[in-house]
Amino acid sequence: MKLSRLQAGVTLVELVISMVIISVALVAVLNSFGFLVSKSADPLWRNKSLKLAQLYLDEILARSYDDATPVGGVPPVASPSCSGLGPESGEARATFNDVDDYNGVDDSPPVSLIGSIDSSYSSYRVQVTVTCDGSTVSASGNSHSKKILVQVTPPRERPIAFAAYKGNF
Repeated sequence: MKLSRLQAGVTLVELVISMVIISVALVAVLNSFGFLVSKSADPLWRNKSLKLAQLYLDEILARSYDDATPVGGVPPVASPSCSGLGPESGEARATFNDVDDYNGVDDSPPVSLIGSIDSSYSSYRVQVTVTCDGSTVSASGNSHSKKILVQVTPPRERPIAFAAYKGNF
């Protein structure tokens, strides 16, 4: 019986080469999949950071521009001062009455005055800085606008900054 040269099957060399090619491709796919999985929580902590910053900014922006600002904000303070930003002596967060009282707030874990914050925020940190910055927004003087910067630091991430302005009007 005579065997034909066309036989079905693969040689050992062909099998080893195909295994090497498949393993290289598999490593590349798994590496990219691992990278994507490591970044899958990013939208979650970014959304939580945004909600936390909004909570703080809402609380701060609900306060008067200055200690001398009348109820309703009209008329504006004639000559507001930018010296001594921060709470007055003996003032606690529950009694803050103007935006610059929040200068220097550093909460870890974050605190809300209107209710408890979910325990999933316990590893977050919130820092507030208030500065006079009227020249940036073309106010009629540097002391006629205050920049409120809220920095939220999620666990094991870099701080994210959120800013708002409060004007003397």
